[in-house]
Amino acid sequence: MIRQIDFENLKIVHELYNLQKISYQIEAELIRFFEIPALKESFKEFMECAEVFFGYFEEGQLVGAVSYELEGGKLTICRMVVHPEHFRKGIAGRLILFLEERFPDIDVFSVSTGKDNLPAKTLYLKNGFLLVQDLEVVPGLFISCFEKRKSIRPNNA
Repeated sequence: MIRQIDFENLKIVHELYNLQKISYQIEAELIRFFEIPALKESFKEFMECAEVFFGYFEEGQLVGAVSYELEGGKLTICRMVVHPEHFRKGIAGRLILFLEERFPDIDVFSVSTGKDNLPAKTLYLKNGFLLVQDLEVVPGLFISCFEKRKSIRPNNA
């Protein structure tokens, strides 16, 4: 079940914050970069972010989440996290589909991930995103930027 995270519910927000740390630690190891902002973010900073979060729950437990920001006709996926015990169950793909169904009029969905995060890159490509560019964001760290445009999404041709 997918539902919006209520930031008034500190218990669930703490669960989300901890899930984020676990998930991004895996990415940090994959890309060999441990200064990912989400890993360095304090709980106070996390509580103050402007992103909207949806959580994926199995048997009442938060096992995945996605956050986004909307600007005009563009939705940017800011964070995609899944607990390692639930990898390869299709949770991230369902979260992407959820956003696409929730925002059918959005022209562009965008997301980025570490260039060496092959599981994430595979996820986005499998879900119809196209690689736009690789950017060096700090010396030695490259991210891959992906977009999915309405005009090229299946069922919208």
